[in-house]
Amino acid sequence: MDERPDTAAVDVDLLAGVLDKTGDLVAGVEPDQADQPTPCPDYTVGDLVDHVVGWVQVFAAGSQGRTPDVDRTSLKAGDDPAAEFRAAAGDVVDGWRTYGADRTVRLTGDSEIPAAMVFNMTLMEYFTHGWDLAVATGQDVPFTDAEAEATLAAAQATLPPEYRGAGQSFGEIVPVPDDAPPVDRAVAFLGRTPA
Repeated sequence: MDERPDTAAVDVDLLAGVLDKTGDLVAGVEPDQADQPTPCPDYTVGDLVDHVVGWVQVFAAGSQGRTPDVDRTSLKAGDDPAAEFRAAAGDVVDGWRTYGADRTVRLTGDSEIPAAMVFNMTLMEYFTHGWDLAVATGQDVPFTDAEAEATLAAAQATLPPEYRGAGQSFGEIVPVPDDAPPVDRAVAFLGRTPA
């Protein structure tokens, strides 16, 4: 995690596609699914929707060069979580297009981290939690092989072992065959058991 990811690898169009698809998945959640479990053991479907809506606002502020002013730990999505998500996701994409990745970004507190690392974190967050929502709510997983391969590369460049395991943000790597589909390989690396 000490080395800065290659900023030339930042693909804003690819991130925009992942965010658009995650917004569609948020929109596809039915009200009676809120209490259902998800592959992310800490969250029900409703909790996960609140989480992705809260964190996209944090990532939007960071990509725009602002200090986030939302409490991502207690945010509850409003009556139209998909609209909230899409508005903030649009700000995320605009921030990367406008300001690029050759800078540092503040997500929490006073510390700043390389922008390309934040970009990778955003891609990982919404690919993984989009997959979680799709699986938990019976929606089709919409991500392409290219999006999966880019997310896997971002995770390999960004995710250190100390962030895995009990009480951490990511589970241990789940073994899958080398010839598993790209989406399965990506989510397995991020600690999910492919459906």
